[in-house]
Amino acid sequence: MDVKIRKVQNMSDGSKKADAGTKTSNGRWNSSPDRPCHIAEDSLLCSSNTLTNYRGFFTFSMILLVLSNLRVALENFIKYGLLINHKKILLDYVAHVNTFPVILVLLVSHLFIWTAFITEKLSLKNILSNRMVFMITFVNTSTILFFPAIIILASDINPLVASFCLMCYAILYLKLISYAHVNYWCRCDYFLKAKGGVTDFAPNANSSSHKSYPANLTIFNLYYFILAPTLCYELNYPRTKKIRKTFLLKRFLEVLFLPQVVFALCQQWIYPLMMNAVEPLKMMDYSRMLERMLKLAVPNIIIWLINFYFLFHSFLNFLGELLYFGDRGFYRDWWNAETSQYFWQSWNIPVHRWCVRHLYIPLLSRGYSKSFSNLLVFIVSAFFHEYLISIPMHIFRIWMFAGMLAQIPLNVLTTAVPKSHRIWGNFLVWLSIILGQPLIILMYFHDWYVDHQISRMTPASAKLATCVPNEPFVKFKP
Repeated sequence: MDVKIRKVQNMSDGSKKADAGTKTSNGRWNSSPDRPCHIAEDSLLCSSNTLTNYRGFFTFSMILLVLSNLRVALENFIKYGLLINHKKILLDYVAHVNTFPVILVLLVSHLFIWTAFITEKLSLKNILSNRMVFMITFVNTSTILFFPAIIILASDINPLVASFCLMCYAILYLKLISYAHVNYWCRCDYFLKAKGGVTDFAPNANSSSHKSYPANLTIFNLYYFILAPTLCYELNYPRTKKIRKTFLLKRFLEVLFLPQVVFALCQQWIYPLMMNAVEPLKMMDYSRMLERMLKLAVPNIIIWLINFYFLFHSFLNFLGELLYFGDRGFYRDWWNAETSQYFWQSWNIPVHRWCVRHLYIPLLSRGYSKSFSNLLVFIVSAFFHEYLISIPMHIFRIWMFAGMLAQIPLNVLTTAVPKSHRIWGNFLVWLSIILGQPLIILMYFHDWYVDHQISRMTPASAKLATCVPNEPFVKFKP
């Protein structure tokens, strides 16, 4: 028998690795009475170990998440039965929702669009000075914010419909501000060239269909911008060559299907939780309020994610495909955000671009500091969030405004996290989304419910709508 003494290889880190040995002529491995079976190494879960593949834990987490949500869904169905009823929502909407003021307000929006267009035309002919253009634009855009708000406050309109109307007007406000800014820059450059001066703007002629000022001042060009999935006006947008029919069909089906999912989740999951949250909020029972908030956090974040996908992926891509709009960068990887600042810069690219182009950079160019400019951007964003919630609900509590301003210290906190531990910054960002939103929702719901519902309810229905003592759930009928 061939015998070979087994060698032990010294590793660079001081550990020893046993030699694999040799085979004999008959194909069998050599055996040795002192064959080593140990080597010097750290445990896999130690920080000094270089293992980075934890895919099994991700699989485990996903299974646990699915099972937990299935348990919650089953518990919800056992306690409340089936509450989903799209037909009832549609009938109630047709019978009780006053849509005439909203339709009227949306039709009047064309007046503001034409005012902006005529103003630019008159300024091109030197009929209006830059100062007059500024005054007309200021009055026109300010009226865009105040006009629908006054109509909604003076009318009994469903909050959801009113919020949609205000959102359309807020988008129109931002678009017309951008339209006025860009045309002002182009107009100044145009008149400077006419006088033989030197301009700071470089020509941009990337294609044969390139438009230059003032050829862009057409009503078709303005309405294309109003419909385009962007808030920043340009004379020439990147365009696609054709419509992808399969892609368009997928986005269209998502636009039809996802709102139904959201309505179903609100009926089956959110509504019972909100009704059960009234009594703890009235009694200021903090432990039960915390329990309600944690229960609301899961369905709220699910609905928020569905709404994000619906708006920024399905609807905006559907609109962009129809209009041959080439820039589809409506969002970035905000889910990996390690700071609050990156989250707000990446989850809503159209708004972020508008804020940088028409608010942040103009403030810097006028000598304001970066800190002040950032603060003003957050204040403007907080104002619009409050505008879209308080006015439709006819309550003014500034909870959303305060929540937006709270992002400033959160940004300081997440930025202070060392780069080697940035995963904790991402943890804080997600925690603020998951817990911050349901807290604000509960505060607004309590104020709206107390102001608008309890005064209209009969004693029997009011008793049903609150939690029974020592019973955390309301007995709803399907």
